[in-house]
Amino acid sequence: MTQKSEPLRVLIAGAGIAGLATAISLKRISTIPNLDIQLYEQAPELLEIGASIALSPNGMRTLEKLGVNSALTDDVGFKGPSGIPQIFRHWKTDQVVSIDTYKDVPNPRHHTTRFHRGHIHSALLEQVPRETIHLGRKIARAEARQDGVSLYFEDGSSTHGDVLIGADGIRSSVRQSFIPDYKLRFSGKVFMRATFDASLVERKIPNLPADSIHWWGPKDNFFASRLGKNQYTTVGAYDDPRSTEEVENSVAWDQLGNVAFLRERYKDWNPTVKALTELTPSTNLYPNFAGDALPTWVFGSRATLIGDAAHAHGGSFAAGGSLALDDTLALGLAFKHGLAGKTTFSAADIDKTLRLYSQTRQPHTDRLLRIVHGQIDKKTAFFENAEAEDEALVARLKNRPSTEWLSEHDVEAAFVGAVGAVGELDYGEAQRVGMDVGGASPFQGSKL
Repeated sequence: MTQKSEPLRVLIAGAGIAGLATAISLKRISTIPNLDIQLYEQAPELLEIGASIALSPNGMRTLEKLGVNSALTDDVGFKGPSGIPQIFRHWKTDQVVSIDTYKDVPNPRHHTTRFHRGHIHSALLEQVPRETIHLGRKIARAEARQDGVSLYFEDGSSTHGDVLIGADGIRSSVRQSFIPDYKLRFSGKVFMRATFDASLVERKIPNLPADSIHWWGPKDNFFASRLGKNQYTTVGAYDDPRSTEEVENSVAWDQLGNVAFLRERYKDWNPTVKALTELTPSTNLYPNFAGDALPTWVFGSRATLIGDAAHAHGGSFAAGGSLALDDTLALGLAFKHGLAGKTTFSAADIDKTLRLYSQTRQPHTDRLLRIVHGQIDKKTAFFENAEAEDEALVARLKNRPSTEWLSEHDVEAAFVGAVGAVGELDYGEAQRVGMDVGGASPFQGSKL
């Protein structure tokens, strides 16, 4: 007679994109039949802020493997008609100076896609039972012990479980509970972001590019793109010379900005950018912060982090969403490898599982963080004249390093390598850890 497996209670802090995708991955990918997954979100409502998000091929492939098929349609997300993932133009001349290309993305379904955050959040939410999501739970502190984990909330309540996953963003309370002296660092950039109905700009600006476009200036940048569901986004990234403390005390995340400032900042740019700023109805501010790579992602043998909580890279290379999704896939694979088929779940088993996840993901995200902090630390260059400054800008655009390692990262191959590195399985056996990612919701016929 087969012994019945005891429930494994998983607490997820945060019900944003990373938290919801974690719940889906653990249920679909891990194949552990008796999972009790509960999500705790500080917001009183499940609303995503009105900013855009880009998913590169690795993120799109992961969405498909998680079975979030409603997010893969051309209605929900926008793919540029040229099939070029990134196009970079000169701020003044509007000329194309540089482009990115795909190296190994044979399926157009996986091409870089741009969404309104709320739409991809809704697609993930369709896969997770609402009764497992607890709102208005702002975390005061988190604990991980040999015998279990706990979340304590500011309203005085608490919850307890076997595993804790901090998916609570760049200012993670879970991370701060385990690393209390962790500090974020202002990158020197503030983003003015807007999303609005595409009819406000389309057919109103001569020669408006059909593709997503990055315009680079000597210091500031500007981005514009169509999104899914007939939405459009504009993003102005400008230099702010203030210190981390000054920005933290004066600019809140998602704070309403001054659209007149946006227009003034880009008034001397090319006519397309200038027209886009004039038609942008409003803008919100997002100061850009980054944090150092963490020495470990595993705390007290039972807790780990995912998404921005694990790697506070500040959104560089528009990689945050894809990185978070790949984290969730790696965690699901680690749970499958380390815990599936067990009837009891010891602290040692959980620790080993979380470390396998960390070994899969940390080398990849640490590489990105080294690049991010190298850019922040780079000293401002001074030029004799505007011509010299422009020559340096064009050279910088043309000589941008390839980011294929980031946008086309194969997280399953990295997982196979991590399993092999700990010497548990040979390469062929590791590949057979496998996945079953059919199209149905992972929660159909089961209860979290």
